[in-house]
Amino acid sequence: MSAASGGRPDGTRTTPLRVDAQRNLEHVLRAAREVFGELGYGAPMEDVARRARVGVGTVYRRFPSKDVLVRRIAEEETSRLTEQARAALGQEDEPWSALSRFLRTSVASGAGRLLPPQVLRVGVAEERGLLPQQRTQPAGELRLVSEERREDDGGAAELLDVVGQLVERARAAGELRADVSVSDVLLVIATAAPSLPDAAQQAAASARLLDILLEGLRSRPA
Repeated sequence: MSAASGGRPDGTRTTPLRVDAQRNLEHVLRAAREVFGELGYGAPMEDVARRARVGVGTVYRRFPSKDVLVRRIAEEETSRLTEQARAALGQEDEPWSALSRFLRTSVASGAGRLLPPQVLRVGVAEERGLLPQQRTQPAGELRLVSEERREDDGGAAELLDVVGQLVERARAAGELRADVSVSDVLLVIATAAPSLPDAAQQAAASARLLDILLEGLRSRPA
């Protein structure tokens, strides 16, 4: 499908959908977030279709491949995390309060279960290129490596940049351990969002685990 006929480069449509088609799209996206959140991005499209209560053909008509659907969900999650980080930066004057607010908001929203894989992969690859003494320095660890930077990165660079500002502020204030990196902060989000069948248990477990992890991130007087 060409752009002129209402398509996007990734194969998804941009022209207005009928009401029933729009409803199906919303069901598929909601189901995909639930399924990928519970089972990971390796879950098959058939599971998404069953959760959405549509035929798998309906899913493939809107998303011609699983990669396209995964990218859509990952981009939406990256955008949401970026907005949460920006809100924390803009509404909290204290550096530690801003960082902890971002973590609590992100974990409470279940963001960690849908954290785009390329975000953690970029962070790990970047830090492997640093000498041990450089890993405690703000400069250099907060950006995508030049070879890795692409225009079509799904918003990962922007997310890393904004979270990097939160990390730099908390570190400069002496409230964050000097060896904590952006990747560590994102790892906390990924780790502190367990998927449990009972919503109340899940919320309680996430809050407790996050409290423990935040204590591990915080700088302590010598």
